[in-house]
Amino acid sequence: MADAVMARTELDPSCPGNWLDDGYERLLAMSWRDAEEVQLKVLRRRFEELKDSVAALERLAKREGVTKVDSLEDALPLLFDHRVYKSYPISLIENRDIAKLNSWLGRLTTHDLSKVDLTGIQTIDAWLDRLDEFGMLIGHSTGTTGKLSFIPRSRTEYHAFRACHNEASRASSGVNPWNDPIETFFPGYRGGHQMALKMLFLFNIDAAGGPEHYHTLYPGNISADLMSLAGRMQAAEDRGELEKLGLDPALLKAREEMIAQGKRREQDIEAFFFTLFEKFRGKRVKIGGTFGDLIRTARTGIEKGYKPEFGPGSFIATGGGMKGFKDPPEDWEGYVKDYFGIERVSMVYGMSEGTGFAPRCSEKYFHIMPHTMPVLFDRDMNMLPRVGTQTGRFAFFDPMAETYWGGFISGDQVTINWEEDCPCGWKGPRVGPVITRFAEMEGGDDKISCAGTAQAYNEFMDFVSQV
Repeated sequence: MADAVMARTELDPSCPGNWLDDGYERLLAMSWRDAEEVQLKVLRRRFEELKDSVAALERLAKREGVTKVDSLEDALPLLFDHRVYKSYPISLIENRDIAKLNSWLGRLTTHDLSKVDLTGIQTIDAWLDRLDEFGMLIGHSTGTTGKLSFIPRSRTEYHAFRACHNEASRASSGVNPWNDPIETFFPGYRGGHQMALKMLFLFNIDAAGGPEHYHTLYPGNISADLMSLAGRMQAAEDRGELEKLGLDPALLKAREEMIAQGKRREQDIEAFFFTLFEKFRGKRVKIGGTFGDLIRTARTGIEKGYKPEFGPGSFIATGGGMKGFKDPPEDWEGYVKDYFGIERVSMVYGMSEGTGFAPRCSEKYFHIMPHTMPVLFDRDMNMLPRVGTQTGRFAFFDPMAETYWGGFISGDQVTINWEEDCPCGWKGPRVGPVITRFAEMEGGDDKISCAGTAQAYNEFMDFVSQV
């Protein structure tokens, strides 16, 4: 039966990183049921390859008594949750103890990070730069929960990472980033180690046709050091104790500049967009930005009588939700499209911890391709059946993660339709259209009761956090 499945899917379990080399079309024409046996082959192989070489996975497998993986259910106790990638003691960030932070990260990857030359490294940004030079592609989260998560991706995953990004973009936008460059606007920082910005820097410049065609609001990189200490610095400032933190004066100056930048950001975005509207009038463009950025620009433009005019084939690339934006139009997407004079809004669903992305179809659902193996849990962390329409906590196994464990439990509540009957014609489990963060629903940090016993998982977390 496995041979029959292979014949239908034409997916090579030994090279999941190459599954998108021939484009997204065949993957979105493929039933997840036909790909499942191949995905399981990869899952079994990854566990065998990584169980003795990724220290965190080795410890969790021993605590859970998992010695082999023959089914998806066998792997469920081994899914990492968001705490794993930020399990280091916060004192390492506060004290800039780079050596211990590096040692902690080494428990999550097959790469021997003890070989990284840390000479002269005194900041998180410099550490991440040095890791890039070593062959890693570490990206961090935004730190909204108070600590940055560090995802131990490396150059080994680069090919698959780029293919996933570009093919999901092509599927959602209709523009081919491989060979059809398009002038690109992004109202944010040009780069940084935050995963979304790192991804945009890695892939968007080529897709735009070169650095001169990739236009960003700010020319510099966002600082991981500032993001890692933002909450602590604000609390200390509120108490009048900022100087007691003993931080580098250069970091304090950078913080002041970032605060000032934040206060004028709306005005900066307005000037950024309106200048580009005139400069690129009549040309084909890609416009990025959050929902809020786009809505604000449209509202201001309408008030001031600025009306952009772009060429055929232009599109908007957005995502990330409203992020606290107040009083959006009921049909915000139609409102934005009407103002910008652009018919296509491109979106994909993904997260820092996963290599894959799910493109949004014409019916506004996100279709998961076979390079992501999705799972839904109920509130008690029981796996929901993969039939019909189910709502629960999104988790997944990433077959393309070769040098770190690709099993992850997210903080997203999603609805998945498993029946592959979307009117758009694409196959694959479809997500959406509403995606909600549990932390936002519950008014604070999202706490997961993992599939294993609480004691076992707590002991595992103690191990991961030791340095």
